[in-house]
Amino acid sequence: MDSVFVMPGTVAAPRGGILCDLHNRYETVRETLSRIDKAAREMGLPNISTRLVEQNETSDRRGPEVQYLEIFAVSIATHHMLIAEGVKPVAIVGQSIGELWALAAAGHLSVEDAARLAVARSQVLTQQGWGGKMLAVGVDGRRAESLAELINHPHLVLACENAPRQSVISGPEALIEHVERVADALGWPSLQLDVPHPTHTPAMAQAARALRETAPRVPYGAGRWRVRSPWMGRDVGDDDPVDLVAGALTARVRMLHTIRELHAAGADAFVECGEWPVVTKFVEASIPGVQCVVPLSESDPVEAVRALVADSTDVGTFRSRLAAPSRNGDGPVVRVSEPASAGAVATLPVADLLTRTAVPVPAAPVSYVAPVSAPAPAAPAPPVAPVAVAPAAPVAVAPVAVAPAPPAVVAAPATVAPAAVAPVASPSPAGLDYDTVLTELRTLYGDFLGYPPDLLGEDDGLEADLGVESLKQVALLGRVSDRFDLPDLRSDSSLLTAGTLRRIAETVVRARAEAAGR
Repeated sequence: MDSVFVMPGTVAAPRGGILCDLHNRYETVRETLSRIDKAAREMGLPNISTRLVEQNETSDRRGPEVQYLEIFAVSIATHHMLIAEGVKPVAIVGQSIGELWALAAAGHLSVEDAARLAVARSQVLTQQGWGGKMLAVGVDGRRAESLAELINHPHLVLACENAPRQSVISGPEALIEHVERVADALGWPSLQLDVPHPTHTPAMAQAARALRETAPRVPYGAGRWRVRSPWMGRDVGDDDPVDLVAGALTARVRMLHTIRELHAAGADAFVECGEWPVVTKFVEASIPGVQCVVPLSESDPVEAVRALVADSTDVGTFRSRLAAPSRNGDGPVVRVSEPASAGAVATLPVADLLTRTAVPVPAAPVSYVAPVSAPAPAAPAPPVAPVAVAPAAPVAVAPVAVAPAPPAVVAAPATVAPAAVAPVASPSPAGLDYDTVLTELRTLYGDFLGYPPDLLGEDDGLEADLGVESLKQVALLGRVSDRFDLPDLRSDSSLLTAGTLRRIAETVVRARAEAAGR
């Protein structure tokens, strides 16, 4: 089996204790964490491994440099576990700053030098202090790029092409909010990403120059494994590491193309070197039926990897095992994606680009990606009804984009997105009990997803059990917000990670009661 290791970029701060088992099992993991700690101390930062090894769920949010190094520690430790258990990659791919983790894992850079370069990158971005944002949009790159071009600002660009229906636009905050309103008028799901440093835009040129001027020059090795760069569109050769990291700040990340190229070249499994499905969510959306493994999201990561190694000699046995995972976490589980509906919106791996504030970790394992998938149900979920997208070319709304007033953005949603559900009159507070709300939610979600309402259990995980991906959850929360006249519900990110109708119903009942008591 030809496996590709994928390294996430800016994701949520890892859980406390996530590396406890790996630290106890593997000498290579202990040595690597020790080296990261040493580099951190030399730069005036606290030990990175302490919180990751100890059973401590708290994080004191010590700034982006610590967060980046924690993500690095989790990625490189997972890589060492995979190598120790006999999984050898045909290539390693990193998203955004994850390319730096890939270089270290492949042996092009030392662990210490990768840590120093990550901190130097964070510092120049912080010093620039650019007021930008990143917006994930549930459409292909061509449409997302057209949407950005309507505004006609040099710093507002398509930043990432992640999957067939998941793109990211980066730009000044005021313009991102304008783009968000246009996307909403078009009926395109969107979500602002809570990242420490919005990147992949020409606005980062100053930070890129500063990094080239101030970052420590580091020795560069030949490397043991192949590294594929999503922004350069080729393998990394003898490129200068500082130039690689600096160049990525202003360049577009073409993850979709990279994934498909590797698969076409023979890669048949993608393994996430991170805590949750992030990059693998892009893979699943880009290559229906591909095998994706996320060891750290399983109840026993080591046994999941050993099952992968043991079964990889018999592809038929491997596929049959993956097709029927346990729902109760009573055995190693490796997920395989099902072919996606042609019109389905791809997963937004919220954890891939969001910080902890946007994606708190649920009690039981959203993506990246990202709401974490619990073990998938044995029977495939019913087909998801495609989200209608207006066939009209985005340029049709050009007059909207250039108009400065927000009302111009939403002036003609009916002609652009005729498939949108008509708003329903908000209920009165009287009689708005839990059962009433739950019944309405089942109907609303069932109509949107094409599921019979009775199939939607109040404690079923929306993503884990029912396959409702993150961008669809964002769109559905907007409809719940309109239905019950609760505008604040749209921004309640905890409801994305809670992922059950029970939590949403309880929140609606409580919020309506509070509104009635005012």
